[in-house]
Amino acid sequence: MHRRGIVTVLLGLLPAVACLSAEADPPNGCTAQASQADSVEAVLAELQARASALESYQSKLDYIVRQPVLESQARRKGVLRYAKFDHRSYLRIDFNSLQYDEETEQPYREQYLFDGVWLTYVNYEGRSVQRQQMAEPNEPVDAFSLVSRRVPILGFSKIDDLRNQFEIELVETDETTPSAFRYLRMTVKPDSIYRDDYTTIDFRIDRKQGLPAKVVAVTSEQDVHEITLIDGRVNKEIRRSTFDLAIPADFSVETVPLRKSGERPSR
Repeated sequence: MHRRGIVTVLLGLLPAVACLSAEADPPNGCTAQASQADSVEAVLAELQARASALESYQSKLDYIVRQPVLESQARRKGVLRYAKFDHRSYLRIDFNSLQYDEETEQPYREQYLFDGVWLTYVNYEGRSVQRQQMAEPNEPVDAFSLVSRRVPILGFSKIDDLRNQFEIELVETDETTPSAFRYLRMTVKPDSIYRDDYTTIDFRIDRKQGLPAKVVAVTSEQDVHEITLIDGRVNKEIRRSTFDLAIPADFSVETVPLRKSGERPSR
């Protein structure tokens, strides 16, 4: 997958970035009948409230892309950090390993940084840097607000907008003991603006924190993106210097300026 495609999926499918989780799919025996106390509207409203209170987040990151048609899988592991400073948000992703299929996991270094204006990608294997301007310097945008223009973000997208684009079900288990998670399934409507991108997006929501714990998205090409966050810490102190990148002087740098409204992309 193209490097910007990876970060778009990550940002777009980490609705409010949350805590750890385990299984990829809802357990067997699930039904789509929500209790009155756990209505879809109540869950979405709670997600929006929790997301608005998010000031910082950091966790280990496990990101798997499965391509059934090609019978292949790529797995990246790393660390994710997000924080707000002086009404401006910063998000940094550091990948440190890569594993293809059943091969041995290998060291692999990639970095992504979004500072409200610039999205910076550092490829240590290719010894290159790409800096893409995403907003005007005097009009920085939040990482989630930026991506929500293209990808549905639970907690950051309006409930009515989600309802217009997706059939949303709160999936409950038949387990006798209360589950620590809620399961929310979003199925793309035939006339949805996302119909060319996704078919379904499943969220596992931690009941204690009220935030998504795991996301499994199936694309229109039937690729599966599975994102797990491990040892997550919400609203714990993160230093501003954490979001400073030390780029080696001999790396090549490509700068892509902000595309103006109505301007055609360069070929």
